[in-house]
Amino acid sequence: MAEIDLRKVTYEMIPNGTWRYDGVFWQALDYGVVGFDGENFYFPESLSLRERKDARKRISFILGLEIDLDEFYSQIAGSKFSFLSEEFHGLTAPASPYKYQALVEAVAQQQVSFEFAKRTIAELVKLGGRKAGDLYLFPKPSDIGELTLEELKKAKLGYRAEYIKHLTGLIIRGELKLDLEGIDEEEGIRYLTKFRGIGKWTAELFLAYGLRKNVYPAGDLGLRRGIAKIFNLRPKEVRERDVREILEPYGKWKSLLAFYVICYDRKTEMEKRKKKRG
Repeated sequence: MAEIDLRKVTYEMIPNGTWRYDGVFWQALDYGVVGFDGENFYFPESLSLRERKDARKRISFILGLEIDLDEFYSQIAGSKFSFLSEEFHGLTAPASPYKYQALVEAVAQQQVSFEFAKRTIAELVKLGGRKAGDLYLFPKPSDIGELTLEELKKAKLGYRAEYIKHLTGLIIRGELKLDLEGIDEEEGIRYLTKFRGIGKWTAELFLAYGLRKNVYPAGDLGLRRGIAKIFNLRPKEVRERDVREILEPYGKWKSLLAFYVICYDRKTEMEKRKKKRG
């Protein structure tokens, strides 16, 4: 089975201050900072057996340790996407340890570049998160609930600050539920998009990033642009329905394939910017 490359996985994660990678992946969780080096877990001595079991489960979820990359690579072999197996060998799609975090980070990425969103999310964590050693815990709904809208805007979230504040209030009052594991993707999208601040793109990103549902934001610019590059098309020629027609045949691997395409687009766009700078 293809080994997961922690360096590649963490490179694609949002550097929000709740984790770090120094050859070992360290993640701040509610009960302490937990590490994983690809084989071994490292726990604070104070953790109970139940907490250690939960920590293993969360780290596995974040890093996608149970994903069978060999099967994925065999599914895209011989296709236009086959080169991605070598380009990003060992890469899994990272996920969020907490559903609320996944929703907030999805909202924070609306209509901005990934690079800009990463900076605003890191600022938000500093504003509302609690210290855990040299890391932070991602803010809880109660932490964000205590911040005023003006304080929240200090993270340079723009209009997204109001959405995050509004949705956080709904979660605190029990009006918005994020435990959607038991429903299918389409039902999840219909439910989430009833709430102001959550469009289809955000709902799809949350379901993939927060629950590992087999879904992808088909209208995403990076995904459409990546498809265009791979199929030698102009980005304007690739519509949301075209993305779905291309990716849906890959069945249970369509979400991971979409992530690889987005990563390919990010990499090629970065290379293009470096070339322009000279």
